[in-house]
Formats: sequence, C-alpha cells, structure tokens
Amino acid sequence: MWPDCSRRTAGRGCFGLKIAKVAGVADADSEQEVYNRLVSHWQDPTALVPGGSEPPTMHSSPSRWPRTAGIVEHMAAIGAVTYLPDDVLAKVDRATMSVSLEGRIPLLDRDIVEFAASLPTGHKQRGGVGKWPLRQVLARYVPVELVERPKSGFGVPIESWIRGPLRDWAADHLFGATTAAFLDVGPIRKAWDDHHSGRRNTAYELWDVIMFSVWAESHGAGS
Repeated sequence: MWPDCSRRTAGRGCFGLKIAKVAGVADADSEQEVYNRLVSHWQDPTALVPGGSEPPTMHSSPSRWPRTAGIVEHMAAIGAVTYLPDDVLAKVDRATMSVSLEGRIPLLDRDIVEFAASLPTGHKQRGGVGKWPLRQVLARYVPVELVERPKSGFGVPIESWIRGPLRDWAADHLFGATTAAFLDVGPIRKAWDDHHSGRRNTAYELWDVIMFSVWAESHGAGS
C-alpha cells in the first residue's frame, strides 16, 4: 500500500515514494492493474526471481475477484481479505499479545462491515473526503479537532537507516551469497544505487529483499 506518511515520517522522501508510485502505474492496462501495482513495493516482482512468475493470488486471478460495482468497491473488497488480515490485523495481534492484551476491532463487527459495504460510493466519499458517514457520527460526540487531523502512524525511518547506521548491514544482506542464490542482483543493485544517489527512494523495495535474506539465512537456505 501507500508508504506510512505520518507526521513522524513525512517529508521529501515520502513525497518521492508517492511520485514514484504514480509514475509506475502510468502505463497500466486497467484500473485493477493500477491497484495491483500500487500495493506492491516492486512494480514487477517477477523480475527479481530468475525464471519466476507471479503465483495465482487474489490480486492476480480475475476468476477469484468478488463481483463489485466499480474499482473503489473492488479495492475495498480485495483489501478486506488480503491486506487487512495478512498485514494490519496480524501486527495488531502481535503488538497486543506481546503485552498480554486482547485486542478488539469494533469497526469490524459483521453488521457494521456489511452495512458499510452496502453503501454506494457516493455516500462514503463526498467532495474528496472519505469515511463520510463515520465522520458525521463522530462529529456528534467528538471535538472536530480530534477527528479532522493528519494520520499518525507507526512508521520507522527505514530510508535513513539504509543510508546511515544500517548501510553496511543492509549491503551484506542485499548482495550476499544467500540473496544471490535466489534473486537477480541486477534490479537490487539499481534500487540500491538509486536510493543512495537520491534519484529515488527505494527503501521499501530494499527492505523487502533484506527481510527475505534474513529469513532465508535463519532457515539455512542458500548455504
């Protein structure tokens, strides 16, 4: 998805990530393809794996797509069964259970989800403002300044880490034997050079590869 551009991490690098995302979808063949590219850090992940091909997933298999009225509903439906349980909710569960808390997500109550899904897009977005019904309900009970404010996420400064204190560690994983055993180092090298020259912020692409290398090494792969 979009990078975490909260007030803590927003800046030139975050803006560059968004510009790169927009440029990367300019030649997409369909609205669905635009969405698929936006949710992938690497525009063409198969280019990293010699002889590799995209496996059938909810994103890449039209036969598995839910029937929706348009692209907005399509994105919401796909996100609800992929990004939500596989990323956001998994992180919430790990964070809460690490301190013995049971997390609850009231807005994912089945009745609320079904009601929200039944609303026309025009009821959810008005004048470029999203979550319109929820904002109207909150306005009855919560001061507007607590609702109408920028997001404040939990992003970490990966961009500066890779350029600074973690540079050597990152390079060892990106260009070590484990990564070379599975991936094409050419695109990785280009992403590395772009990042350190300032041409493009590729922190998330590089971090994906680093995490793969760490995982592979911990499982004795490629040795």
